Amino acid sequence: MSEQTESLLTGMADAGCKAEEIEKAGRILQTGSLSELTKFLKQCRCGLLDRMHESQQRVDLMDYLIRKTEKQSIK
Repeated sequence: MSEQTESLLTGMADAGCKAEEIEKAGRILQTGSLSELTKFLKQCRCGLLDRMHESQQRVDLMDYLIRKTEKQSIK
């Protein structure tokens, strides 16, 4: 495995990409299609953003529950 390939796959893992995505990126890299790889990386980025937004919604819900509980304890 080339240093560039290893760097890309490690970077994907560090970014939180799923194992299947990393494996697929490796297969795409083997074909040498950089345009297909770029397209796939953008898809992975969208997936990460979706997961981030879902996490943010859960944090927002926890903030709401905390505020609600604090208001009840003041009464």
